[in-house]
Amino acid sequence: MTTASGARHRMTYVAETTWGTTPATPTLSAIRHNSATLALQRGTLQSEEIRDDRMLVDFRLGQRSVAGDIVGELSDGSYDDFLQAALGGTWAADVLKAGVVRRSFTVERYFADITRYLRYRGCEVNTLALTVSPEAICGITFGMMGKDQDATASTAIAGSTYPAAPTSSPYDGFSGAINEGGSAIAIVTEVSINLNNNLQANPVIGSISGLQATIGRSLITGSLSAYFEDEVMLNKFINETSSSLSFTLGGSGSGMTFLLPKIKYTGGQPDTSGEGSIILQMPFQALYDSTEATNIKITRNV
Repeated sequence: MTTASGARHRMTYVAETTWGTTPATPTLSAIRHNSATLALQRGTLQSEEIRDDRMLVDFRLGQRSVAGDIVGELSDGSYDDFLQAALGGTWAADVLKAGVVRRSFTVERYFADITRYLRYRGCEVNTLALTVSPEAICGITFGMMGKDQDATASTAIAGSTYPAAPTSSPYDGFSGAINEGGSAIAIVTEVSINLNNNLQANPVIGSISGLQATIGRSLITGSLSAYFEDEVMLNKFINETSSSLSFTLGGSGSGMTFLLPKIKYTGGQPDTSGEGSIILQMPFQALYDSTEATNIKITRNV
């Protein structure tokens, strides 16, 4: 008996015009991924009836929703639509800033060795996590929240097409550059960014999947780790001094630049463990910057 293998797993998506409705004859673009946990979620409802035999009389599953992570490696052109959805902005002249536009997708998972399709509708990007380290591929994770899953299918959607997946090389942490406070800095060992759109489910009576989630504030936090060489960075935390952070991934004529135009450090930990180099841990909160009119800006370097 054939069983599903991760080596034969494919993920694709198509943008929805109406939340939770898959377009007819869709063109499903590939989602490059290392792993995925996107799945149907249902709460549990347990009867509280008391019986003299101590038995549980009934147990029900609650309303339906979709949740999970899509984990991949950031590269040219691979996640432009998901980045746009995460920020709520729109690419303009290869620049993307945070905004209020909501975008949803139908995501399809195909298990080729057993010929089964799982389709999830109304999927929005709730969270975004990006990590850059010197000796590693740049990993990116999209935390998704969606409306519902269709019944398992053994055939593709009628009229659907599947363009070839991108093949651009993933970014690494040693080919780019990083600036802190507007100046180049060469002592950083890792930088991470976490964006949270704070989507909240809206269950209602008479609907198995509820209303579209309510979106909250765009909150961006992160952390910068650097070799401890002087008090300059630490003093920005001690004195609550606003700063900025930008880093470029990829080589000449390609790649992306991520800019957090205004940040405040929320900690400064020169922890010591052993006799090796001391790393200064600097968590931060990103804020709205009136000059850039955003809390984050992504530029495609083409």
